[in-house]
Amino acid sequence: MTPLRRNLPALVVFACGLVFFLIGIARGEADTVLTKAINLCLECIGVG
Repeated sequence: MTPLRRNLPALVVFACGLVFFLIGIARGEADTVLTKAINLCLECIGVG
């Protein structure tokens, strides 16, 4: 079995993840996630 054939499932999953990652960035989801992460951090340490 060749190395490419053995790693094909991992490459397919990686490619799907990359596509969804780029779609999320294109839709502006990165800003939403960052805002929620900041709010969560500020609540946890008691500043907010």
